[in-house]
Amino acid sequence: MEQNQMDQKTFSCSICLDLLKDPVTIPCGHNYCMNCIKTHWDEEDMKGIHSCPQCRETFIPRPVLKKNTMLAALVEQLKKTGLQAAAADHCYAGPEDVACDSCTGRKLKAIKSCSVCLASFCEKHLQPHYDSATFEKHKLVEPSKNLQENICSKHDEVMKMFCRTDQKCVCSLCLMKEHKGHDTVSAAAERTERQRELEERRRNIQQKIQNGEKDVKLLEQEVEAINHSADKTVEDSEKIFTQLIRLLQKRSSEVKQLIRSQQETEVSLVKDVQEKLEQEITELKRKDAELEQLSHTEDHNQFLLNYPSLPALSESIKFSSLEYFPLGYFEDVTAAVSELRDKLQDILRLSWTNISLMVTEVDVLLSQPGSEPKSRAGFLRYSCELTLDPNTAFPCLGLSEGNRKVTRMNQHQSYTSHSDRFTDWSQVLSRESLTGRRYWEVEWSGELVRVAIAYKNISRAGGNMSGFGYNDKSWALTCSHRGSSYSHNNNWTSVSGPVSSRVGVYLDHRAGFLSFYSVSKTMTLLHRVQTKFTRPLLAGVYVGTLSSAQFCKPK
Repeated sequence: MEQNQMDQKTFSCSICLDLLKDPVTIPCGHNYCMNCIKTHWDEEDMKGIHSCPQCRETFIPRPVLKKNTMLAALVEQLKKTGLQAAAADHCYAGPEDVACDSCTGRKLKAIKSCSVCLASFCEKHLQPHYDSATFEKHKLVEPSKNLQENICSKHDEVMKMFCRTDQKCVCSLCLMKEHKGHDTVSAAAERTERQRELEERRRNIQQKIQNGEKDVKLLEQEVEAINHSADKTVEDSEKIFTQLIRLLQKRSSEVKQLIRSQQETEVSLVKDVQEKLEQEITELKRKDAELEQLSHTEDHNQFLLNYPSLPALSESIKFSSLEYFPLGYFEDVTAAVSELRDKLQDILRLSWTNISLMVTEVDVLLSQPGSEPKSRAGFLRYSCELTLDPNTAFPCLGLSEGNRKVTRMNQHQSYTSHSDRFTDWSQVLSRESLTGRRYWEVEWSGELVRVAIAYKNISRAGGNMSGFGYNDKSWALTCSHRGSSYSHNNNWTSVSGPVSSRVGVYLDHRAGFLSFYSVSKTMTLLHRVQTKFTRPLLAGVYVGTLSSAQFCKPK
């Protein structure tokens, strides 16, 4: 019996689940009844692509079908051997199965239901539907227990029509009574229409599935890239910090060695002088003893006789010429090392700000690239605190409030000479680099202020080539009470709308978006730019006569 079931399954059509009738083999190698695959492809004609119901391989154009004579002969032989009947004898219907309506006694499982006969049939009783032309137009479907639902409960007639007005299936008698004058079509026509809608919805769903799977794949790649980048950066950072630590340890060892070497040299010199002094003291003590002995001579003649023979005092070290500094000798070295420590701390403090900004710029969001926040709270998520770099400030600009405020002064300030300083325009750049998504606000007052971003390599001199907005390395919004404008590469655009005393700047470096907002009780978009940024940016401010500007903390 198991062999019979296996043979029947092998030679069955996966569409109708029956033994193959007029079997055909399509290009992918699967076999179907000719009518089954034709019907399936007829439904796909609208899409212009025809597929295999089993493996989903698609074919363009629609393949030409030819009967597989060898397979047909095998199916016929299987029927003649009685294996099919033998298998059916053991396929009795259970409680959950659809039973054959034609069987008497113990009923077999139905393998098909006929939507015209409104009955279900086992394989034996279904055969007339295949062999007789009478049943040629009957529609065979999967076995169903709900065939009686196709009968009108009022008129006991098959419901072959559909009322679009009431959105329900009806019979022909219903059309003459309850649904008279309604918009009605055949159930088959409505099914065709709904089938088109269904296929369209399926296509939309399948497209969304493909897009979703593509996005999932991209996100998986993104996660892999983030992990790889983070691991490599941690490894590289550890190597760099290890090198820095070794360099400091090496310099510490060298300073220690220099101090010890100089200590040895100085101590040796002092000991040489000390030894000579001790020898001199010994000699002086000896002479003092001789003089003492002579001083005790009672014979005047002997005293006078021996006195000239005393040796003369040799030139000795002048004790009073030595000066002592008991508080220390290497304090200048300690001061120099302390100065180095302070400078390193300043460098590390500034570098840490930039490093932390670079780390937090890793912003993997599911929103579309270039999409801006929809609320002020959304903007504040990307807010950053900026400070002004004194080394870039125009000589007549004064910095205050912890280098967050800049004011146009009447005279030059006491800045040291620096290659980063602007010499032709009263403007200044920030210390911090800007990448990723950033938002900051500038409070301004006076006659004219220009809020800008620029590449670090913007010219510091050379007339208009160094002014914010006059070159291809800067983007600027000019704010004044007479009107406002936007400029890049010396192309100026008038900006409409009221400009408050506070301007918000939103930058999406990766997406190439830059937006300026007027900030008061609400945020009003003034100007938006879409471009491509090729390197990190710096925030900048130009300050006109009697004007000032300050990087303020958004709140």
